[in-house]
Amino acid sequence: MKKRVLTGITTTGTPHLGNYAGAIRPAIEASKAADVESFYFLADYHALIKCDDPARIQQSRLEIAATWLAGGLDPERATFYRQSDIPEIPELTWLLTCVAAKGLLNRAHAYKAAVDQNTGAGEDPDAGISMGLFSYPVLMAADILMFNANRVPVGRDQIQHVEMARDIGQRFNHLFGGGREFFVMPEAEIAEEVATLPGLDGRKMSKSYDNTIPLFSSSKELKAAIARIVTDSRLPGEPKDADASHLFTLYKAFATAEQSVQMHAELGAGLAWGEAKQRLFELLDGQLAEPRERYHELLARPQDLEDILQAGAVKARRIATPFLAELREAVGLRNFAQIAVAGEKKAKKAKKGARTVSFRDESGFRFRVLNAAGEDVLLSSGFADGRAAGMVLKALQAGELDLQIEGLQLLALHNGERVAASVVLADEAACQQALEAVRELVAD
Repeated sequence: MKKRVLTGITTTGTPHLGNYAGAIRPAIEASKAADVESFYFLADYHALIKCDDPARIQQSRLEIAATWLAGGLDPERATFYRQSDIPEIPELTWLLTCVAAKGLLNRAHAYKAAVDQNTGAGEDPDAGISMGLFSYPVLMAADILMFNANRVPVGRDQIQHVEMARDIGQRFNHLFGGGREFFVMPEAEIAEEVATLPGLDGRKMSKSYDNTIPLFSSSKELKAAIARIVTDSRLPGEPKDADASHLFTLYKAFATAEQSVQMHAELGAGLAWGEAKQRLFELLDGQLAEPRERYHELLARPQDLEDILQAGAVKARRIATPFLAELREAVGLRNFAQIAVAGEKKAKKAKKGARTVSFRDESGFRFRVLNAAGEDVLLSSGFADGRAAGMVLKALQAGELDLQIEGLQLLALHNGERVAASVVLADEAACQQALEAVRELVAD
């Protein structure tokens, strides 16, 4: 079964090397794997937390969309969309907000940093802090949980938000799951060799610090930016500490292992900082020349970008819309006209007696079918997540699985693959009874 990978980038500025190395590049590489289902998005709702300049947000959305595509993302393989084109995400955000603990959000790094800054300046702790900033982790949890992402490539500073998404998802499952795991538990994925890239001054490369190297600037601008990277005062010929050098960290993020080893050795042998910066420029300019050209071609065709993103939103909503309907049902936001129908189905099931039970054991997420006497007649295989198990159970209940008797055992097949089976039964009559119990469940 394919694993889902999801990541996004906030649309508040021009993409820089840190965005590319820390999120975009590994995400694009992951999208090429045959066993991966990729979801990548423009986090434009998140942008509203940080920026109140509409023109900047508009331009950034355009630039970041072009960056992903110029970097090699294939929208036919991946689901590529704007966060704001998926109305189910803000609705899920509210459902999750209603179960998220305030104490959990109090511990969010961004909020705590803002409070500490205010306190240090002698201001009210919450001065200038919006509810958008405070509840940012819930919106990020909705981004992740809406598509039940298994892996979330993030920078090291975002690990906490993935962990909070797990906490919030677990709480929802506990309150409303009734034995079903609506949300899988996502895992943060970090490229250790890249982690968080330093900017020109050695701090984390960030638009907030104005220390970035724009990703698709011209060769001349790229060289000028690299020339401003802060180094120590050691002269040519003096040994340099490569491991403490921000310049070397940037070089290593784009170089091969062999190139990194060589640069490390030459810095230790006294390579001049000016020469080291020239090598970094040549490395980056060589790698970025072709995507830079594609980037500017895409910027010149905004309607093409819009068409690609709208197609991505359609793909995303094919998943989000029915899933949100299930979540609304789970919390009690139900259509009145369906109450009588649900009551009739419940009464019919009580009369017939056949039913299912979902559970989790060491094999994964599973379900079993019980007959009227409460005896097991069918047991599913183990699934990696509750959603996958639920989809197979729904297919069984809809009569979409192939039921067969083979060697005194009842089997359920999905697309030719065995997904559930009974124990080995006593005789043919017992096999027929088990089959009738499952058909009874389908009839209900």
